[in-house]
Amino acid sequence: MRIGIVLYPTFGGSGVVATELGKALADKGHEIHFITYNQPARLGAFGENIFYHEVRVSDYPLFDYPPYELVLASKLVDVVKYEKLDLLHVHYAIPHASAAYTARQILKEEGIYIPFITTLHGTDITLVGKDASFEPVITFAINQSDAVTAVSKSLRDDTYRHFSISRDIEVIPNFVNVAHYPERKEGSEKRIYAPNGEKILVHISNFREVKRVPDVVEIFTRVRAQMPAKLLLVGDGPQRSMVEHMCRELGTCNDIRFLGKLQQPENILALADLFVLTSESESFGLSSLEAMTCGVPVISTNTGGIPEVNIHGETGFLSNVGDVESMARDAIKLLSDEEMYAHFSKQARRRAEAFDVAKIVPRYEALYKQVVERAKVTP
Repeated sequence: MRIGIVLYPTFGGSGVVATELGKALADKGHEIHFITYNQPARLGAFGENIFYHEVRVSDYPLFDYPPYELVLASKLVDVVKYEKLDLLHVHYAIPHASAAYTARQILKEEGIYIPFITTLHGTDITLVGKDASFEPVITFAINQSDAVTAVSKSLRDDTYRHFSISRDIEVIPNFVNVAHYPERKEGSEKRIYAPNGEKILVHISNFREVKRVPDVVEIFTRVRAQMPAKLLLVGDGPQRSMVEHMCRELGTCNDIRFLGKLQQPENILALADLFVLTSESESFGLSSLEAMTCGVPVISTNTGGIPEVNIHGETGFLSNVGDVESMARDAIKLLSDEEMYAHFSKQARRRAEAFDVAKIVPRYEALYKQVVERAKVTP
């Protein structure tokens, strides 16, 4: 099958999952065409069945803002026609689903029907989608999709709650390739960050306000007061300067490392003792699943789809948003009890296996087949 995948090519969860999905499909013999404005961050080397089409927006003085959606729609028309695609799979409702709809209507005028599937990842619904100015377009684009998926039950429910959706939304969760993630490492390999055997806490995000990264620092400060510890922060974004100022004020900068954006965060996760996720809103929490795949227990909030991944009292602990005292207390309890920690670590890895690529990708393939077969009889 020839599939066009439209995505944001960033380190965010939607971009990572869309890229890994395309790579997994290519490994199974499908021809995959990534269509976006930059090469996807997690793409790596190109394989035999992988192609990339760049969407370039010219800078005309007429426009205050580049018309990306229109340029994307035109690019989709071009790629569908000349690469003879069977299907478009767009990740994120805006502007990708609306651009796919526009492309489909243009192609219908030429006697071509290209079906498109929309996968909802979270921010497009839980944050952007609540802006009334976007609501009519998002609702229309979702309802016009040939199929719609969401990465968690929580996100599916939010979508029905905030929009007038008249079609089914299938839950297909995010996934990891378990075989590509190393198990937790101990001893000498950790000394580069913890030279004296300190406990290592890790957080990964885009440092946006919704991630509440200052809460991570608050939790770490409490843990550090009880035991030697280090904090590794992976990613970058708007709140980084605030977090840097916090560690200076608290006097913890010598124990906090900013590692920036990493293409292979699993190498850091394998060194972690705990993963900390403090988000105010999270449709799934892919970074927590990645940590669990390495056998790292998770201390997290209980919002959105996180409880569907991190099981309280088994793979980690859940607390209310902003309750840094509770999260720190749970972290200290877990790090202080070797028997409990070993059990949680084993359960985390086992839980991650339920989200292995080999179990999730066939669900997308089945949906693709269903949508393409249905499109053959679409007038």
